[in-house]
Amino acid sequence: MSSPSGDPSSNSSRAEAASGFDIADAALAESVSAGLDRVESLMHESVRSDFDFATRTSLHLVDAGGKRFRPLFALLAAHFNDPTPDEVIVSATVIEMVHLSTLYHDDVMDEATVRRGAASANVRWDNSVAILTGDFLMAHASRLVADLGADAVRQIALTFELLVTGQMRETVGARDGEDAVEHYLQVIYEKTGSLIATAGRFGANASGAPADQVAALEEFGRLIGIAFQISDDVIDIASPAADSGKTPGTDLREGVRTLPMLYALSAPDTDPRLRELLAEPLTSDDDVEEALKLLRGSSGLESARRTLDDYAERARTVLDGLPSCPAREALEALVHYVVARTR
Repeated sequence: MSSPSGDPSSNSSRAEAASGFDIADAALAESVSAGLDRVESLMHESVRSDFDFATRTSLHLVDAGGKRFRPLFALLAAHFNDPTPDEVIVSATVIEMVHLSTLYHDDVMDEATVRRGAASANVRWDNSVAILTGDFLMAHASRLVADLGADAVRQIALTFELLVTGQMRETVGARDGEDAVEHYLQVIYEKTGSLIATAGRFGANASGAPADQVAALEEFGRLIGIAFQISDDVIDIASPAADSGKTPGTDLREGVRTLPMLYALSAPDTDPRLRELLAEPLTSDDDVEEALKLLRGSSGLESARRTLDDYAERARTVLDGLPSCPAREALEALVHYVVARTR
């Protein structure tokens, strides 16, 4: 891994590329970018094994890149206090390695063929190798987190429990009589929001932040993690491919009922044809286009946007209780970005 560039504009552009939103303060952007470089280096060092094959399979996703949002948030959380301790970089690295571990497992469960523009590990090798690689990454994340103390070990174990529970909850589905929307919001908290919440907690703790700031940044992570998933749900329906960079209707093809769909299905005035289309995965391009058109005209999409706005407002309220500084401004910009990307 190359060393951090001494050019602030270069570091700033890398921070923005990683985050997807602008970090306006040049010094903060430079510091965060340098921190992300150190995270990359530590990940590469941590997954090296005497068994070269394990190293290669682990680096498959490490080298595929990604936005590195979770370690970036951990670094931003640390900038409310002292971002210089080595424990800050270790904390951010642990979070990303746990995240990558879950991606190997997700690709097996989803029978995915592509991850971050490359063949997924289960396709390049096989399901067993993908699962074992995910376990290998989790083992190395556990080794790193041991250096952060007993509380961090306990927290990462609780977080991994939530990640697994969320996947199981999604697989089993809502119980009879359970509200489908509440079930879905719990799933996305466990599958997405829980690890982002822990990123905020770890970054703040490693920086020596007081307990109230640690709790606030953990709560902000929970809220923004849920908001991110809702915004992805909206984009999958509302945004043309040219605008979002993604193929609309992916969830429809996979038979995943996201928040706009659940709201549409719960509305008494929903078009019966839409209910018919949402009953199973869609394989026909014509059916996907029809379902997208009906969803875009349904109350479900607007209800999902209102829920997104609610989570964003709650996240802003949490930020209001934190000290005014460039890191808070960056997180305020993040909240704006999460909402604006859906409009």
